[in-house]
Amino acid sequence: NFGYVENDLYRCGQPNELNFPFMEKLGLRCIVWLAPEEPNQNVMNFVDDQDIQLHHLGVLEGGNASDPITEDMILEAFDLILDKQNHPMAIMCNIGRHRTGTVVGCLRKLQRWNLASIFEEYRRFAGPKVRILNEQFIELFDIDLVRIPVDPPAWL
Repeated sequence: NFGYVENDLYRCGQPNELNFPFMEKLGLRCIVWLAPEEPNQNVMNFVDDQDIQLHHLGVLEGGNASDPITEDMILEAFDLILDKQNHPMAIMCNIGRHRTGTVVGCLRKLQRWNLASIFEEYRRFAGPKVRILNEQFIELFDIDLVRIPVDPPAWL
């Protein structure tokens, strides 16, 4: 479920060993990991071997994997995503559908995309597993809460 989001910004589900040669070519500096559980050991080894910073934001105290992403997680992700020093970067969760799609959807809202285009992109990656609560979260997300850095990426 890999996709190009913007220059030096990618989205995907947890890669497997077959994906590592391609991922290596991206020259990633940073991964924003949104799933509640840790990536598998093969991914952890890849991250260590490639000297990639892994930021695990998906930890939910007392929650479970099907709980929706929180506003605090989105804002923490944006602190990393909008810092050009972290690029090239990948936004990941287990499958690359819901949590990743919600973060990318909120980014699109920050970029002033219209909601129809945001939802079309979300649905393309979610496939038949669209979660209406995620779409509602994106629609209601307050972009005024996002801290924009002094020198943001050119695509913002």
